[in-house]
Amino acid sequence: MTNQVIKEFNTTGPCVPSQHYMIPVLQRLPDVEDMIQDERYFIISAPRQSGKTTYLLALTEQINLSGRFHALNCSLETLDGIVEREAGIEAILSQIHYSISRSHIKKLISFSENYTPLPHLNYTSTVKSLLNHICDNLDKEVIIFFDEADCLSVDPLITFLRQIRLGYNTRCGKNRLTFPRSLALSGMRDIRDHLRNIHPDSISSGVASIFNFKTEALTLSNFTRHEINTLYNQHTEACGQIFEPEAVERAYYWSEGQPWLVNALAYEIVVKILKNNYTAPVTKDLMDQAAEAIIKNRQTHIDSLMERLQDPRVVTIMDSVFAGTLCKVLKNSDDYRYCLDLGLVVEDENRNLRPANAIYREVMSRSASDEFQSAIDNKISEI
Repeated sequence: MTNQVIKEFNTTGPCVPSQHYMIPVLQRLPDVEDMIQDERYFIISAPRQSGKTTYLLALTEQINLSGRFHALNCSLETLDGIVEREAGIEAILSQIHYSISRSHIKKLISFSENYTPLPHLNYTSTVKSLLNHICDNLDKEVIIFFDEADCLSVDPLITFLRQIRLGYNTRCGKNRLTFPRSLALSGMRDIRDHLRNIHPDSISSGVASIFNFKTEALTLSNFTRHEINTLYNQHTEACGQIFEPEAVERAYYWSEGQPWLVNALAYEIVVKILKNNYTAPVTKDLMDQAAEAIIKNRQTHIDSLMERLQDPRVVTIMDSVFAGTLCKVLKNSDDYRYCLDLGLVVEDENRNLRPANAIYREVMSRSASDEFQSAIDNKISEI
């Protein structure tokens, strides 16, 4: 596979119209190529807006361009809220067919258009059957990525994974694999831990064994200081605008490498503050100004963060974090794991929780202060 790239920071201006700056895909999850070569099934977990979908789309394109395999990317995001097993499986089948129609793989599209499931099949085997037929009728082995898999409700999820496990265990034919060569489930949470926490009875009833097919879970990490510098340097090379070393360091301080924030800080400075004046260097003070604007203006990502802070599961943990009263019971709770999976908080070397970055910390603390001030104002108005 070639080292394809994914789009990250972008800006539009007189220097380079619709310019995109990029970080190599395989640099973010370097083990994936080996896992595909070894015919392994795995899970990718990362907080929202950390680049999972962008990564999978680019990886799918990269695999198809390599010519060795057929790769398919299937999003399950729209299936959120479907709780009934049969309806959930039907929706998964619909998404697979939709993904095929958008794949530009002519042989795959032709097969999908002419595929008719066997009449005796019911929802407990239809996904497995479809994937079997795809692999049996194509000239290359298939790799499939199910994005946002943790959007599935528990009963459809269990039924879906049982079929995947059965297909995995019986995929070795005489001359070729009869089920996908490699398969990944992507989501905000590790699917096995997610199901264990929301459906604990499944452990004693043996449902947990469906996860035996999962070889390894990978986490899409934040950008390092070096990657932030690489990203910003691409803008410098394209437009001549310098990001001073102190500004790059400050970007890491505010974001700790969270991909959306890294991009938003640069965009806020280059486009909104400096208005595409590429002769002006990006300084530490401008980076601080950009961070303050992101916090105050509550752009999409921050607005989503504010919504999360209203979730009772998050409130319980965050109140304890800021009060310094996080006890052992809470640390062993699903609420604790949920906040980590959301990317709202991180553990330090002593396994103490803290906000994931300085911008989140400011948003959380100011939100708490606003609620406190609102409560005071209400009390005063009652007097």
